[in-house]
Amino acid sequence: MSDPESYGPDLQESFAGQSAGLCGAATPGVLWLSTGLHTGNVSFAVEVHDEAPPLDPAWEDVVEVSFRPVSADSALVQWACEASWELHLQETDYRVRYCAQGMDAAHRQGTRLDAEPPLDRYLLQFWPAPPAPDEVLKQTSKTAAYWHGYARQQPAPPTPAERAEAERQDRLAQEHADEERRIALERRQWGGRPPSHALRRVGGNVRGLLGFDPALVHAIDAATPETQRATALLAACRACEAAGLAGLDWIAAGLTALAEGRPLPPPLDDPAQAWRCLEADPRVPDRTVGRAVPPERSLFPPPAHGDTLTPTPKPQSLPGGTGPAAVLAQPPDRAAPPTAQPEGGVPYTLSVTIGEPDPVLRMSQPHMALPALLGAAESDPLQAALDAVYAAVAAYGEDYRTLLQEVWSVCQEL
Repeated sequence: MSDPESYGPDLQESFAGQSAGLCGAATPGVLWLSTGLHTGNVSFAVEVHDEAPPLDPAWEDVVEVSFRPVSADSALVQWACEASWELHLQETDYRVRYCAQGMDAAHRQGTRLDAEPPLDRYLLQFWPAPPAPDEVLKQTSKTAAYWHGYARQQPAPPTPAERAEAERQDRLAQEHADEERRIALERRQWGGRPPSHALRRVGGNVRGLLGFDPALVHAIDAATPETQRATALLAACRACEAAGLAGLDWIAAGLTALAEGRPLPPPLDDPAQAWRCLEADPRVPDRTVGRAVPPERSLFPPPAHGDTLTPTPKPQSLPGGTGPAAVLAQPPDRAAPPTAQPEGGVPYTLSVTIGEPDPVLRMSQPHMALPALLGAAESDPLQAALDAVYAAVAAYGEDYRTLLQEVWSVCQEL
């Protein structure tokens, strides 16, 4: 074998179109060497010559074929790749002579144990020579005659042009299958239909909204820019109303600017400043909302609308201890103000949730609603609509279906 990336051909491929059996050379870069023995070790020698060596009459069966390694890693490989021996052949054309002795006796016994005397032996000789047809130089055993007959029954191998065309067709078929799989996956990701060019290139949270209502995403995409702007304005208004922000003067000014098609006024024209105002404004209501979970990923059933909220469970007490460890094991006093550090820093406690979110955890509704207002002002009307609706879904939380029904009505009416 000389192709490190291949496991080699099968028996039929190896002898295709040959008149000589025993040494199959129909597949480039590979020689299939047959023996009389079925199971066990045989005596085997390999020689490399500068020119054709004389033929020893002691050999009972002899064939010749042409061979050219396809790499510099030629090796004699045992059946099932149990062992191999490097041959150090050059990447050039060789004439190969395969000589055998004792094939019939080895074939009759079938299996040879290591302690038993050898039954058949073989010699494989290489020397540089231009390609030539395969040839039977000597036939003595019935086993060799059988393999010669088998080789002559095999159809001719494909020509290099036919082989290249078959590889090209296989490559095209694989590329087609890959493209079909890609299209099928994309259709599943986009709700059963391919996305438009605009959806493919739009930024923002289009993927997030897909989980809640793929059909609505496509409907917003198909709408006119005017309808997309109206959708974005509706989502921003409803999110701010649900979160109790619509009555704040700076929020109301932003909604008015959206309705009139003007840029957002300060502080909303700077997202960082808008968030700081949200944190600093004492009029911002302390409202929370449960996480909106897409229907196909709803692992935790949301509470019914109007139900009382399940209180957040109290954290378990830390394990007790004695000595200095007892001080470290005390839970922090959440009512006490943070203690200033020598360098001027202030310690804070960070909570991390691993796995699915706890269904009883609540999120600040004003913080979920502000992105709807900011998103609705995007320069691209499609992204503005998608971003505003997705943020409004988060602001509505468990009741997001009510919002989506109203958004659908706008998309269908305008």
